[in-house]
Amino acid sequence: MDPPCGVRAFRVRPRHASLPCPKFKAVRGRQSAAGRGTVEGPARQLITVEDLRKSFGHAEALRGISFSVTPSSLVVIIGPSGCGKSTLLRCLNGLELFDSGRVHIADVTLERHDGTVPRDLRHRLRLLREEVGMVFQSFNLFPHMTVLANAAKAPMVVKGMGRDDAETRARAVLAKVGLSDRLDYYPSQLSGGQQQRAAIARALTMAPKVMLYDEPTSSLDPTLVHEVLQIMRQLHDEGMTQVVVTHEMRFARDAADRILFMHEGLLVEEGPPAEVFGAPRDPRTREFLKSFL
Repeated sequence: MDPPCGVRAFRVRPRHASLPCPKFKAVRGRQSAAGRGTVEGPARQLITVEDLRKSFGHAEALRGISFSVTPSSLVVIIGPSGCGKSTLLRCLNGLELFDSGRVHIADVTLERHDGTVPRDLRHRLRLLREEVGMVFQSFNLFPHMTVLANAAKAPMVVKGMGRDDAETRARAVLAKVGLSDRLDYYPSQLSGGQQQRAAIARALTMAPKVMLYDEPTSSLDPTLVHEVLQIMRQLHDEGMTQVVVTHEMRFARDAADRILFMHEGLLVEEGPPAEVFGAPRDPRTREFLKSFL
């Protein structure tokens, strides 16, 4: 993988005007001390991960992971439980500090070698989290807040947005995920599918350039899975870049632009769904997929 070496401005045009797609911009020049940088290459990458390593004690969770994601693409990470998928996702948005390697998302770079910690780590993490939305399998909504208040909270706290503006944005996003009639409900009054849609809306109110999902349907009743996956398909149609960890193999095969297969902390195979599902090259991929297909 060629290292990022330059800068160009680019943008993604949404396929539908109903959800404005973020503009991906860069400014020509070297990476700044604030941790922002830029990427140039034959295919402009919105996400670049290089030689990412992470251990918990003596257990290696990530063993030199490298990949990239182009703007507007839907990338699905699959693999057996315990292979490092969730750890990788948490390293992408700074919830876990990786031991060494490099993560570049939008115009923010985190880099670590030999166990060193950047002096401005906290600042870089704040910049990174402004670019990345995260959705968890357990929803993580504030139980004492209404759906509207949950969605409006982050823009007010992180971006300093006024309440009226934040609630206006939140109402628009909640309408997009089909929750206009649940604005004054509390999480305990919602179904699991509605709670997860509210969690997606909460992330979207920050206008992220990337959405990360850690098994977003694993806690749902099977009858509710479709409504969450449909929102993710809709966002894909509208140009949102998404990275999804999931065991929903049909969704991965039908909706993804690329599949990453992980095994024991390694990125074993990657490619278009037709190749990974139809003619997997690695025997570990074939063994994993034979129980699903």
